[in-house]
This record gives sequence, structure tokens and C-alpha cells, in this order.
Amino acid sequence: MTLLETARAWADADPHDGDRAEIEALIEAEDRAELERRFAGPLTFGTAGLRGPLRAGPAGMNAAVVTRAAAGLGRWLADAGHAGGGVVIGFDARRRSDEFARVSAEVLAGAGFAVQVLPRPLPTPVLSFAVRHLGCAAGVMVTASHNPPDDNGYKVYLGDGAQLVPPADREIEAAIAAVGPAREVPGSDDWLTLGDDVEADYVAAVVRALDPGRVPDRDHLVVAYTAMHGVGAGTTRSVFAAAGLAAPVSVPEQDEPDPAFPTVAFPNPEEPGAVDLLTALAERVRADVAIAEDPDADRCSVVCGGRQLTGDEVGGLLADWLLRRGVRGTFAASLVSGSLLHALTAAHGVRFAETPTGFKWIVRAGTDDEPLVFGYEEALGYAVAPQVVKDKDGISAALAVALLAAELRSSGRTLTDRLDELALEHGLFVTGQLSVRVEDLSRIGAMMARLRSSPPAQLLGRPVVASDLLDETPAVDAVRLLGDGVRVIVRPSGTEPKLKAYLETVVPVHEDAGIIAARGRGADELDALRSEMAVALGL
Repeated sequence: MTLLETARAWADADPHDGDRAEIEALIEAEDRAELERRFAGPLTFGTAGLRGPLRAGPAGMNAAVVTRAAAGLGRWLADAGHAGGGVVIGFDARRRSDEFARVSAEVLAGAGFAVQVLPRPLPTPVLSFAVRHLGCAAGVMVTASHNPPDDNGYKVYLGDGAQLVPPADREIEAAIAAVGPAREVPGSDDWLTLGDDVEADYVAAVVRALDPGRVPDRDHLVVAYTAMHGVGAGTTRSVFAAAGLAAPVSVPEQDEPDPAFPTVAFPNPEEPGAVDLLTALAERVRADVAIAEDPDADRCSVVCGGRQLTGDEVGGLLADWLLRRGVRGTFAASLVSGSLLHALTAAHGVRFAETPTGFKWIVRAGTDDEPLVFGYEEALGYAVAPQVVKDKDGISAALAVALLAAELRSSGRTLTDRLDELALEHGLFVTGQLSVRVEDLSRIGAMMARLRSSPPAQLLGRPVVASDLLDETPAVDAVRLLGDGVRVIVRPSGTEPKLKAYLETVVPVHEDAGIIAARGRGADELDALRSEMAVALGL
């Protein structure tokens, strides 16, 4: 079929009046450039599900795409022996999230599943918790997490409460491709809207897991907080209250859900300027610590003393806190995360596991004898209570950060003071990134090919050995450069048109030179690493 014929066929099968009119208007205008974008191919169903811009056509998030995704998921679940099982659906406050949740409920109910929908926009960790808590075969979360405002997404959790892993993603994608026209997919209104019990049970489980009663005087802690226009504020306040903490002081402009995200360029705590309002609030109220959650509250960022801590620093602090509490089991981090966790676990004699990038791998890093007790990824994702939520969880992490800050405050110390103590014990682990955003995706492949064919022999004047992680099991599209006190991992981003180089240098800290000198040297070495890797990538 020609492009126009393909577009007409899609419009005829589109069950949503507004989406259908959108395609028909492009056909009428003979806007071939835009139609080619809309029909370049379907959104890829990866291990994080679907994610893309809100627009009509197969290359966008819309009612027809969601209808076919739900039908494909239902077929895959039935083929896997879960016909008639339970499916719980959650959604955030982005544009059309509630609609996509309802469409999914109707389709899955029409396929014979026992469907339950969370009562209102709620954080992703609540949905992940609900899957196991309700004994469901699967869960669906309608969210684009920290993506730009014009995006939405569709994330699938399996019955164990974790995100799916290969080959399930390819199998579901094939099942979606086999679905007929969206208009012909059967639906049913025979599904239930849940009450507030699931959120309340989540709150109780998080508080029980982190045992705040072990931290005295925690009610005196002052926490500045932002939900970043997302859905985390209410649940976070409930968790803090149940843990005996004072209510966090919220950034008023960002406390209520707003799908336009008007005060931030990108609703992502990692982006420059995203936590400026939070930092200013923390200074005004003299907060002991400041915490930002991303819009679906599965990640959190920490500011202390006016400085935004890196994900690696927070990961190290939380792991150290749990280890000092006597928590034993498997501590895991993805390969792009820093090496401090490895040093901490070695010092405490507990198991450490390095995984491929993504929490779907981190939460599966435990063993029967040594289950996962903590996992983190440098991109601000932490699992401090994996027995409650088998995924990253910004709300339980926020509570853990607050409890740690309260514990340190009782002895006149801060989070940054504890980081300095860890540096004296283990060395200063300094991490950062070189991130290259591209318009032409072929540039990413060209840069990776260049690095694989001509890796640098030295970094920071030290010999390094290159290893291609495509040659390892499981294969990962990444290159590791490793030397004495220096490490770089280069890989394409899994969610954005970026190539990322994850940089690390380890600086010894000497009592006579002090931590300030070590931090200065670390910053200089990180800058030098960025420059050297830019050359290695041909930038």
C-alpha cells in the first residue's frame, strides 16, 4: 500500500474520534512528511514497555496503540497459562494516562482477565507493590516517568512484581503485531476500581521494612521536598507521617500534579536546573536534607548543604546505612554505577552483584541463600526494600534518606559528612558522565564502532584495557575501559537519543592532605576524563 492508503486504513480502524480526525486531517493536507513520521513503524515494545510522543498513528501513544498493546499482552498472558488471571492497572497524571488505563482495563476484561484499576493517579511503586500484594498475573502502569511533557508510556510488570525481561518483550511485541484492527478488539466494562487500601498497605509495608523506630528524635528533622509536578506528594507524606517524621516542606509550585510541568525544562531531577526551586526552599527553611522525586516517584534525588548528590553518592550512603544496620544478603548495582558499593560490600563480607543496566536485572540479582536486600543504579534509582517493591522506589528511598539524615543529625553530622568519612575509609570515588545527544541515531553506532576499533590505550596517563561487553553473557552493547583507579563504561542510552560515557576515578585520601584536596583532584581528573573520552569518540 502507498503511504496515504496505509494512513487511511489506520484511520478507518482507529476507535478514537479525536485520533482518527488527526490522521484524516494530515491525509487531507497531504502532509507526507508528518505522515511518514507517524507511520515510520510501530513503537517498539521493549523491556520497559512502550514509550513515545502523544500523537495519532502507530509511531505514537494513542488509544489505538494502547488497545492493541493491551490485546497483545492479554494474548501473551493467556498463552503463558494465565488466562482469566488478575491484572492490576495504575496510571500517573500525564495527559491521557487515565484514558489509557481505562482502555487497557476494557480490553483485558474483554479478554477474560480479572482487572482491577487503582483509584486515582498514584506512583509507579504502588503499582509494582500491588501486583504481588493482590496476587495478580501482571500489572500495567501508564506513565512516561521523567520523559518530556508530550510523552506517555505503558510499562508492564510480571506476577513477581518486577519488570519483564527478554525474551518476554519480543514475544509480547509479536503478539501485539498479530492483533487485528483496533476497532475490532473486543472490550468489557466488567472491571473494578480499587479503593485506598492498596496505597495504605504499601505505606505500612514500607515503614515496617525500614523500621524507623530505631532512629530517635526523627521528628525534629526538617526535609524540603518536591514532587516535580508528579504524583508522589500524597503517598510520600503518608509514609513520612507513618514513620514518625515531620511532614516535608514542599515546593508549592511543584506539589500538585501538572502534566505541563511548567516550572522545569525537563521533569527529570538529573537535568540542569530541575532542582533549583527545591534548593532555594531548602536554604529558606534551613532543611537538613532536600529530596526530589521524579513525576512517577520511582526515582529520587538528594540535595544536602546546597549540593546535589550524585546517584552513586546516595547509593553508597544507603548501602552503608543498611550494612551498619546489620542487613545481610545481596547488594547489587548496574555496571554503569560506581564502584564504591563493591568496596563497601567487600569490607563487610557480603555478596555483591554487578548487573546489566536496568532495574529489571538488578532486582533479579539475588540468590535463594542470599536474596537481594539493596540495589541501585546511578540514574537516581534505589531499591531499599525489595521485599516490598521489586523495582526502584523513590518513596521508600526518600524515607531511608530521611532516616539516615536524622540518625546523623543526632550526632551533629550530615550526609556529606558521612560521605567524607567513607572517603577516608575507602578512597574518594568520583563519578560523572559525558553525554552526547544526537539528532541522527546513526551517529551513535558510528561512535561505538570507532571506540571498539580504536580504544584509547591510556586514560589519565594510566594504562587501560578495553573489553567489549557484547562478548559477555548476557551481551550488553557497551565498552568498558578499566585501569588502576580509573574506569569508563560507554553505551547507548536505552530511553533517549544519547550516547553516554560513565566516568569514574578513585582518589586516595590522605589524612595530611585532607578531603578537600582529594575532591579538588577528583574534579580535575573527571574533567580530564571527559576531554580524553571526547577525543576517543571523535567529538
